[in-house]
Amino acid sequence: MSTRDSLPLQERVPLNNTLQRASDLLILFLLISLLYCRLISLHFRGFVWLLSFICESWFTFVWILDTNAKWNPVTYKTYPHNLLKRLDELPAVDIFVTTADPKLEPPIITVNTVLSLLAVEYPVEKLACYVSDDAASAATFYSLVQASKFAKLWVPFCKKYDVRVRAPSVYFSTQCPPSVPSALPSDFRNDWNHVKDEYEKLCQRIENACKEKHDGVPKTDEFADFSDVERGNHPSIVKIIWENNKDANAMEDGFPHLIYVSREKRPRHSHHFKAGAMNVLTRVSGVMTNAPLILNVDCDMFANNPEVFLHGMCLLFGFPHEVHSGYVQTPQQFYGGLKDDPFGNQLVVLQHKLGLGIAGLQGPFYGGTGCFHRRKIIYGSPPNLPHAHRYDVLSYKDSKQVFGDCRELLDSAAHIRSANMKTSGKLIDLSAKIEAAKQVASCTYEFNTSWGKEIGWLYGAVVEDLITGLKIQSMGWESKCMTLDPAPFLGIAPTGGPASLTQHKRWATGLLEFLLGPYNPLLATIYKSLSFRQCLTYLLINVWPLRSLFELCYTLLPACSFLTNTSFFPKASEPAIMIPLGLMVSYNVRTLMEYFECGLSIRAWWNNQRMQRIYALTAWLFGFIGGVLKTMGLSETIFELTRKDQNSGKSNIDPRRFTFDSSPMFVPGTAVVMVNMVALVVGLVRMMVNGEDVEEGGGDSPGLGELVCSLWVLLSFWPFIKGLFGKGCYGIPWVIVFKAAALVLLFLQIFAKWS
Repeated sequence: MSTRDSLPLQERVPLNNTLQRASDLLILFLLISLLYCRLISLHFRGFVWLLSFICESWFTFVWILDTNAKWNPVTYKTYPHNLLKRLDELPAVDIFVTTADPKLEPPIITVNTVLSLLAVEYPVEKLACYVSDDAASAATFYSLVQASKFAKLWVPFCKKYDVRVRAPSVYFSTQCPPSVPSALPSDFRNDWNHVKDEYEKLCQRIENACKEKHDGVPKTDEFADFSDVERGNHPSIVKIIWENNKDANAMEDGFPHLIYVSREKRPRHSHHFKAGAMNVLTRVSGVMTNAPLILNVDCDMFANNPEVFLHGMCLLFGFPHEVHSGYVQTPQQFYGGLKDDPFGNQLVVLQHKLGLGIAGLQGPFYGGTGCFHRRKIIYGSPPNLPHAHRYDVLSYKDSKQVFGDCRELLDSAAHIRSANMKTSGKLIDLSAKIEAAKQVASCTYEFNTSWGKEIGWLYGAVVEDLITGLKIQSMGWESKCMTLDPAPFLGIAPTGGPASLTQHKRWATGLLEFLLGPYNPLLATIYKSLSFRQCLTYLLINVWPLRSLFELCYTLLPACSFLTNTSFFPKASEPAIMIPLGLMVSYNVRTLMEYFECGLSIRAWWNNQRMQRIYALTAWLFGFIGGVLKTMGLSETIFELTRKDQNSGKSNIDPRRFTFDSSPMFVPGTAVVMVNMVALVVGLVRMMVNGEDVEEGGGDSPGLGELVCSLWVLLSFWPFIKGLFGKGCYGIPWVIVFKAAALVLLFLQIFAKWS
């Protein structure tokens, strides 16, 4: 699209953060002061003081990274109405929706996401929706077929009445139709009731199909490919559910192409999890519709803003040079979340503060969902700038070595890399491309090619999104963050203790693989075109797994002090006590203000603070161990899905309460609680026996600082304390308690000899 002599499509808006900068510098000053205080006292203090110095040095390093990331927040204002006179110039977009397990990701959720995407405000002839089903589920395919029939009602209804929320499950969540504005036709209420009834019938058919043995799935030729299919051992399945251009005259009132894809899987061939699925979708779409742009979303992330595509085009084509917008990332936002975010996984403040801060640098990370890509960048094209990293895989390899030996794919890739954004005006016969699509979806197609290594989504870590985004930015491309009201996409945040821990463990494992692997951001800065400050932002999230070691050490320091009768804080009467006291107050006030700015409550702030401590000593710790073992070749990567169905739990379970299972991830947290409780009792008894003042302690014995720190740890792990006395799923299983008790006894034995 040409941007010359046209109305502006976007505007960069820097955000004022003077107060935040001042508070960040104050906290940094206090951290450095505390380190100086530690350093000058190390020669006459004990081992606990040295451990404190090491941990606080790490916290200072992380704070510097955090301050860098949040220093220059910006947002972008888009003007989609300026595109209305240029609709014929809009490029085509291929939409990728990925799902992997019909039990953890129920088909009705995928259906709602697909329906919301089919109904967006964008020329339908320029859209195609591809759904990747890694489970090769007949129920999922049947659900999509039924959804395509319902879409013939749903899409016209949305556009006729300008429905703003186009996921029917959310739109029909109310029992009665919304108030009817006078501008709407009088038959709105009747249409609303009719479409709602049809949606309920759709849900019932899908529910029947998802039962055991797929009782609701018809035994017709259309489903023959799914007969006797083994989930991890089946050929490629590519099916055209809906082809929009069968009737060109009806194209304007129809909806986009809908194609089902299940790639070939064989037991002895690695499928590379989501990254492999994305590469298959890239190749299949390349031989079928070959749109120059790609949008990928997870199966639970429905389009919440019907103009999201137009806003995306404003950011992709609103700059003088395309290098400034290699991809457009939307923040991950969630709907129907629990009040006050009891599990700290809604990421509101993280997206608002860290996300907008990174947007002021080289641009946001690729988040794995809700992202508009340029296909040519996925194919490895660098920006056409003299200062950019000009490495191009095709400059030293034959195209067959890069893309594989499918002639249709080679031709489509050549067309994309020619920088031609226009697509042919001819109607595409998708059915004629099925065989080529199956060929590029085979499990052996990538052998001896550059897929997953130099082009496409990269392999090597379960955080395929981050390493792929790093590769793009390492070539010199920038990215842009699209923040809209209403939100562009909304998804489902995992609920419950075990589900949240599983998600964070997967992230931690992938981040450590990222840090220790060949895609290290430091190398990308030294040898490629990643900016230094952007490198620091990648390091900020890469070191999350390492944080678990220092947090574990720091949470054990109060117990060490009480058990060895030593201190690691200055006495209450010493002027130096003002440093840790000021640090604690200023940090908590600063983070609390961030939550207030985002419209959240004190309870939400505290829930997130305590969950950060819990995640660090459970999921991140095990993610760190898993990442180290994977890097050393002692274990294999396991991609653990989290349940996407908010209503999947038992009805008698309170979704706001922390639940436990027999996962070993709960052992460290339980042990930390038990050892701090024992040490606190020992310390208080010693103080009473010796007649020591709690505020001062005696000599080098622990005092008020250690007492407050120990109580703060126990308060942060309050769900575990309740779990020790809880029952059922709210109680910590005895096997976890016994393992934790064994660790506590070992810890006490070590410090008994030390003291």
